[in-house]
Amino acid sequence: MPDMTAAPTPPPDPVLSRQFLLLLALTCAAAVGNLYFAQALTPLAAEGLGVSTGVATLAVTATQVGYAAGNYLLVPLGDRFPHRRLLTVLLCLTGLGLLAAGLAPGLPVLVTASAAVGLTSVAASVVGPLAAGLVAPGRRGEVSGMLASGAIGGMLLSRAFGGSLAEAWGWRTPYLVAAAVMLLLAWVLAAALPVRPAPAAGRPYRALLAEPLRLLRTEPELRRSSFYQATVFAGFSAVWTGVVLLLTGPAYGLGAPAAGLLALVGAATMVCTPLAGRLTDRRGPDLVNLVCLLGTLASAVVLAAGALGGAAGMAALVVGTLLLDVAMQCGMVANTTRVYALRADARSRLTTAYMTCAYLGGSAGSWLGARAFGAAGWPGVCALLALCAAAALARHLAVVARQRTGPRAGRAASSAPEVGRKSWRGSR
Repeated sequence: MPDMTAAPTPPPDPVLSRQFLLLLALTCAAAVGNLYFAQALTPLAAEGLGVSTGVATLAVTATQVGYAAGNYLLVPLGDRFPHRRLLTVLLCLTGLGLLAAGLAPGLPVLVTASAAVGLTSVAASVVGPLAAGLVAPGRRGEVSGMLASGAIGGMLLSRAFGGSLAEAWGWRTPYLVAAAVMLLLAWVLAAALPVRPAPAAGRPYRALLAEPLRLLRTEPELRRSSFYQATVFAGFSAVWTGVVLLLTGPAYGLGAPAAGLLALVGAATMVCTPLAGRLTDRRGPDLVNLVCLLGTLASAVVLAAGALGGAAGMAALVVGTLLLDVAMQCGMVANTTRVYALRADARSRLTTAYMTCAYLGGSAGSWLGARAFGAAGWPGVCALLALCAAAALARHLAVVARQRTGPRAGRAASSAPEVGRKSWRGSR
């Protein structure tokens, strides 16, 4: 049941300008980039601070741990505070954290500052619910696709950005430049974002933290969207854990940077996610999910040929990882569009539940991928990906079958609110 004490949610603005949407996508790119550019700086930072490379990776780990905590602790605040105020504060805190990291005199300060950067770099998870509330339901897929494109660009380009600046002007430079970018974005968004009341203003913070788990229990559509993303992201993470081991092993004998070059094929996803968003708006998220899950399953078959080595194996890895990247990211667009349609008064808390499940799935996938490679080599990793995709596909087909044959399907669809008409599915 919606919270009857929540502040009324204003109707979405009829038009979200392309310029403003690009600004939000740029914000997602910058925030997500903060989580990845430090990976390219680790050797130089280790040399500069006089520690081993292995020890210096603690800064990267701290960033990821901080990000996981931020999604749980800070994103629900998007339902309690106006988005303009929350985003401005988060971006300013991220900028200060990056500044502290760039000026760190030693590793302990760098690790602490990196954890703070990860904790506050959740702007992308705040921007999504914000944008969903600014557009009509028929454009939410398009907007989600554009924001996803920005996040992907930030993830892919940040490593090149960090590595190039660090090679030219030292490992501290990328942190300082990123700090300036975040503070500039905070200033621009403070002027550009509309002032809109929060749907759960005054709600106790402890209640907000408990809400994502309750939403997972009470919202079937949230559960299945989270299950799709957790399983596919688990397979995705397993592949990218195993591909490094494959490329550096006897089949290819390449260095670790080869995996980074292979990851650049995912840049094509930046073009595909907006298309997936528009298709979601026209046909609903279920069709997009079906295509993406079939694509994930097909990628496992293509990737398996990577065990051949040589030019043929490398071609299979390029095509397979591209197919997997497109399927995973486009599926995320469909899932978030479905989730945003559930409750306008709780989109940030819904996002927390969804992202937490996805992150847990990815973490489990990385752990399982390393063990699958150790037990059965690259074919074992591909089999794990196929198993994850098959689990999500089986759940999806079961839901679609119930929609078509269940006696309540017609009544449920006809009684669904207009805001969620395209994404309503009775998965109970």
